[in-house]
Amino acid sequence: MMLHTLICRFVGDPNERDVPKRVQGAIVEQQNVSEQLVGWIQLLVVLTFGTLYAISPKTFHPDAAFAPVPYVLSIYLAFTLLRLYLSYRMRLSGWMISLSIVADILLLFGTIFSFHIQYMQPPSFYLKAPTVLYIFIFIALRALRFEARYILLSGLAAVVGWGGMVAYVVIKDDMNTMLTRDYVHYLTSNSVLLGAEFDKIVSIIMVSLILAIATLRARVLLKQAVTQGQAAQSLSRFFSDDLAEQIKNSESDASIGDVVSREASILNVDIRGFTPLTQRSTPQEQIALITEYHARIVPVISGCGGHVDKFTGDGIMAYFGVLQASKTHAIQALKAMEDIIKASDKWNEDRVRQGLDPVVIHASCASGPIVFGVIGDAANVSAKMEKQTKLEGVRAIATAMTLECAMAQGYENAKELWELRKDRKVVGVDHAMDVIVLKE
Repeated sequence: MMLHTLICRFVGDPNERDVPKRVQGAIVEQQNVSEQLVGWIQLLVVLTFGTLYAISPKTFHPDAAFAPVPYVLSIYLAFTLLRLYLSYRMRLSGWMISLSIVADILLLFGTIFSFHIQYMQPPSFYLKAPTVLYIFIFIALRALRFEARYILLSGLAAVVGWGGMVAYVVIKDDMNTMLTRDYVHYLTSNSVLLGAEFDKIVSIIMVSLILAIATLRARVLLKQAVTQGQAAQSLSRFFSDDLAEQIKNSESDASIGDVVSREASILNVDIRGFTPLTQRSTPQEQIALITEYHARIVPVISGCGGHVDKFTGDGIMAYFGVLQASKTHAIQALKAMEDIIKASDKWNEDRVRQGLDPVVIHASCASGPIVFGVIGDAANVSAKMEKQTKLEGVRAIATAMTLECAMAQGYENAKELWELRKDRKVVGVDHAMDVIVLKE
């Protein structure tokens, strides 16, 4: 069991049992894109190799009976195009990728093997072909999938393939005359230096191992990145994009007991009588109403420096001074309420011209200390004060504390726009409180 764990940890467990299925799916999607990229690069390689072969001077003997390189390149081009087509049509399975890797190595070494036939030389001739360097391109391409097992498979296929090529030379050529230890003689003749071939095999092994280790480390980072991206997407369902982004990009990890508390203002906006209004309309009209409602109100909130926390049907909850400490959160909240009422008046003018019923938008606000994440008495009070607008006969209401904060923050004309009403009994609040209402 321990051996299996170590092997999976080294070569990469394709099932990714340690991550959620949605993260697995995101990783697989990235791998599919990588396989398409691999196909395009391989196509570029074979086209480059074919172009170089076509334009380079041919130095083989004119009496050569057979020139296999064009045929091998044609087969490899067809194979590359087929694999590229399949990568767009389906998700390539493990055995298809493995077969593709082996085919790459066979076709490359087949091309190299054909050199001694085309140039009418002994088999040792092809051992000096610089084309063998292409093998490192094919091995490196496998790193694009972030799966070490395919890199190792490429390296293993290359080692076995090149070992077979060397073995063929040993069998076919007269080693008594072809083997040498003289490096200069090796470079200037068809002689074989076994140490040089050993160096090539060792280089292939080391490059494969290094890339495999690097890919394993990169895969860990890939899983972390995908997991964080999925987490941010999930957070956005419950928090605003700003709040989710703040959590995701925090310089330190959040832990139990960590508290960020600051003074802020919480705003709630709603459509009065929304349920009866929707009962008189079709589902399409209801969706159009909510869409237009959000399009009119959300920009106003954002324009005043607020951040929408969540949408609940026709309700909008926003905050000022939560993500970052603000010295003007109360001013921003009151101005947002004033502008929301103006925006709703303009919206109703447009609706009347279109022959539609007007809508009554009301807003409530409270200020005070909150804990990061919109937890605190201000959030509760703001939500409970929504119904108070109808009792007061107004469309915008806030706590007197919000007015005091705004005036302390430099809001000079607040008293001209807002009226103070003392000792109001707000449903859900166990004590009388002073409120301010926007003058109509």
